[in-house]
Amino acid sequence: MPELPEVETIRRQLEKKIVGKTLDGPSISLRVNKKIVGVRRRAKILIIDFSDGSSLLFHLKLTGQLIFNGQLSKHTRHVFKFSDDSQLIFNDMRKFGWWKYVKDSKDIEKAFGPEAPEINLKAFQGILKKRLNAKIKPLLMDQKFIAGIGNIYSDEILFAAKVQPLRRVKTLTPKEIKAIWLNIGKILKEAIRKRGTSERDYVDALGKKGDYLKYLKVYRREGQKCSRCGGIVKRIKMGSRSAHFCPKCQR
Repeated sequence: MPELPEVETIRRQLEKKIVGKTLDGPSISLRVNKKIVGVRRRAKILIIDFSDGSSLLFHLKLTGQLIFNGQLSKHTRHVFKFSDDSQLIFNDMRKFGWWKYVKDSKDIEKAFGPEAPEINLKAFQGILKKRLNAKIKPLLMDQKFIAGIGNIYSDEILFAAKVQPLRRVKTLTPKEIKAIWLNIGKILKEAIRKRGTSERDYVDALGKKGDYLKYLKVYRREGQKCSRCGGIVKRIKMGSRSAHFCPKCQR
């Protein structure tokens, strides 16, 4: 599932490609054209803003793709056409992704917690204190707690911080909390620089795969040797999700 680095990569690329263009009305079931004035991201949602204050929202979910001037395929769910004959293709093999046109995106945006790379240490410590009995990995993926982190990067952040994903918040030391916070920023920013992780279906807005997959330390590496201590990476189920970690060096 595309997480913050993948959606942010797409946002930055589309910002260069479509700002200033006019989206034809029929593309969004309207009879008036819409001029694009900005492309934003909130959590894992991509937001295209129009000059009249309305917005087009996208959530890619598991297999969604947004490709500028991409080729149509059997998985194409919608084509957004611009007045200069360029287009934005929305593909989604499993059909869990969605897009919607809204007059005002503020209510949707308010449902999310602070953006993960932007939160300072004091604020991070403060919101952790409100969830002392929560397990740290699911909490990091809770979009109401902190926005943008999913399954891949929660595993990588906790590995870098040497914290076991099943640990409850109340057991974390101040040093461990700081390590988690530091690695949230470090890993997400590096993943953005590498244009995200193409584990399966993700491609960027130019149709290219991200480069961060080869830098992953534990995600999808169960049974392999830990790059840090030589232990064996383990995978466990956590509800409908899983967690990857090294039981030897993550405590």
